[in-house]
Amino acid sequence: MITVIASVCLLIGGLFALVAGVGVYRFSDFYSRIHAATKASTFGLGFSALAVALALGTFSAWLKMLATVLFIFATLPIAAHLLSRSVLSRQKGKEKELGEDPESQDSVKRPLL
Repeated sequence: MITVIASVCLLIGGLFALVAGVGVYRFSDFYSRIHAATKASTFGLGFSALAVALALGTFSAWLKMLATVLFIFATLPIAAHLLSRSVLSRQKGKEKELGEDPESQDSVKRPLL
């Protein structure tokens, strides 16, 4: 029974990883891509780690998978936030160099990638 549950968790984790990859490929702007990459891959890793911990069944495996998942859950949103702020400040800096006001309604929004 544990093997079946672990297999289902592994399939769900793989599905989330696939959704993350498709989202990164299909979305048009940077912010949507980074959202797809961080959210879906976080859940994909979580389910995959749960599957590994269930399959191995030792206390050491559970502890390592818990530490891995907590580390990823803590670092991926922070990294995505910092990347988004960096790109936003870079975009505002380019608009200021061109003489455009980034706060005005008349300025044209350009895609980042």
